[in-house]
Amino acid sequence: MPLLRHEKNAIRFLLEHLLYGSIGGVLFGGLILYLDVSHLRTMAMQEDNGILTLVLMFVGLIATFGGLGMAAGIMGLAQNDN
Repeated sequence: MPLLRHEKNAIRFLLEHLLYGSIGGVLFGGLILYLDVSHLRTMAMQEDNGILTLVLMFVGLIATFGGLGMAAGIMGLAQNDN
């Protein structure tokens, strides 16, 4: 069963805000590594599984910031009819 036009618009809206949040998460993770906050980059590069550690960090940041982006987009749809 194909999606209706308003369903496609809603999915596109959510995916767009997910993308914005994900980009924010990647930028935040990059800043953490660039600035070597709490020596995370140094520790990750000295570990045997440092790449796995960084991948898990970025997956967590993308999921968190992506969810925040979608939530902010949904809350932005509210109308004040007073």
